[in-house]
Amino acid sequence: MAAASFRWVLQLHKDVPKAARFYSEGLDFTVDVCTLRWAELQSGPLKLALMQSPNDHVMQKGMGYSSLLSFTVKDINQTMTKLMALGAELDCPIKYEIHGKVASMRCIDGHMLGLYEPA
Repeated sequence: MAAASFRWVLQLHKDVPKAARFYSEGLDFTVDVCTLRWAELQSGPLKLALMQSPNDHVMQKGMGYSSLLSFTVKDINQTMTKLMALGAELDCPIKYEIHGKVASMRCIDGHMLGLYEPA
């Protein structure tokens, strides 16, 4: 396995089912999962995740993020150390979930990066 592999792009939306319909009917994405708060769509090797915006006020003020690139990594601690040495900032500490470790960082230009190390 490579040091990091692309997992998905995440977008925040006010209405997840409506956004899923937009991508599936407008661009022929396949809908793998769709709930009121979360959807996963597929187009070839690309996976698009849609998540309900936590707060419309945050989105209007531009304090949230519109897209997040997520990567699967072999060693989340080592990857975070390398990225921080290159100027990335930790957005939230590592969370230990049943399925593995997850963390979010901001790259040097402030874009969100999600890191996932499977259990």
